[in-house]
Amino acid sequence: MVNKQHKRVNTKKQIMFPKYQKVLEQVGEHIKLARKRRKLTTMQVSERAGIDRSTLYQIEKGNGSVSMAAYFNTLRVLGLQDDFLKLAADDAFGRKLQDLSLLKSK
Repeated sequence: MVNKQHKRVNTKKQIMFPKYQKVLEQVGEHIKLARKRRKLTTMQVSERAGIDRSTLYQIEKGNGSVSMAAYFNTLRVLGLQDDFLKLAADDAFGRKLQDLSLLKSK
């Protein structure tokens, strides 16, 4: 008899406020335009990125439930992987907080 253990996967749905959902939709639109500028089909990009075509469709729609890895691999196929490094790179608020704490300590 084979003992099968099933792990419960956390499938908590992420909640996106409309104004932030629009940001993801813009990212998806940028990805779609980049694909079309390169004259690549959804089939070509999805195969090269190792994702289903339906996942690419969700990425191009700005779906927030798609993994970051799928977004990254899609950008990689389009030659835009370095754009991923721009995420959270300019932490102006964090620097201001750090500067304030540095000014307070003597």
